Amino acid sequence: MLSEVTGIRPLRFEPGRPLPAGAELAEVLIPAFLTRPDSIDLTGLPKLRLVQMLTAGADGWIGQLPDGVLLSNARGAHGASVAEWVLGALLTIYREFGGFADTKRACRWNHHQTDTLAGKRVLGIGAGDLGIELRRKLEAFDATLTLVGVNARDGVHGVDELPELLGGFDVVVLMVPVTGKTIGLVDAKFLTRMADDAILVNVARGPVVDSEALLSELISGRLRAALDVTDPEPLPSDHPLWTAPGILLTPHVAGNSRGSTERAYAVAASEIARFAAGEQPKNLVHGEY
Repeated sequence: MLSEVTGIRPLRFEPGRPLPAGAELAEVLIPAFLTRPDSIDLTGLPKLRLVQMLTAGADGWIGQLPDGVLLSNARGAHGASVAEWVLGALLTIYREFGGFADTKRACRWNHHQTDTLAGKRVLGIGAGDLGIELRRKLEAFDATLTLVGVNARDGVHGVDELPELLGGFDVVVLMVPVTGKTIGLVDAKFLTRMADDAILVNVARGPVVDSEALLSELISGRLRAALDVTDPEPLPSDHPLWTAPGILLTPHVAGNSRGSTERAYAVAASEIARFAAGEQPKNLVHGEY
């Protein structure tokens, strides 16, 4: 995909290994998935002007780059895949697929009525590409999505409205980046405001949620959760979240579906084409975006 962009010459590199010959001329860096800045010798890239991520999250790179180096994420590459995971997680919980899998292994016929996603009210915290994709998918299942962003605008509530909103929804989906304002956003007070039997879905980043406060709600049975990310991550084998009741847990794979690399590089190629043409990338990350 990069070879098709006019005016650039790609160089391959591997984090943790010496930069290839020609790196001293490179103006753009594309880190591999989950690569951290301290695994790359940025001093070997004296002409670096842009870091282009392959993920929507760029929290590990904010504030870690030399002055004047731009940071652009892959917004638009993974929203559909992550929204699909959210839908699958909610269907699994409401239609009790996990429980039915257990009774199948026990060769036991457990016929009973389950809940349904239809008619559920979902609150999405984060109003970007993922929110748009999630709304489209939820509407096909007759569920509704209300979005919350940093600031209120047409069709989006402001984050300052959260205390009044939380109690009115069956599901709360976290879709925000890690910033100084979102770390610990979901604390005991936040969870207490959620409706009884509501489901917290985290496809953002682990530190957005206070794990101890969530554990307390799960153990009490008042709330349920679907987590693709945790704090800490990876989750240690002896962590109580593994065995907590009412939780669906996956190892940070919501956006990692077949074709995810191709979709990410398609966004990267588009951003770099703009940069090579003297334009600013569309997905620039500004500070604590």
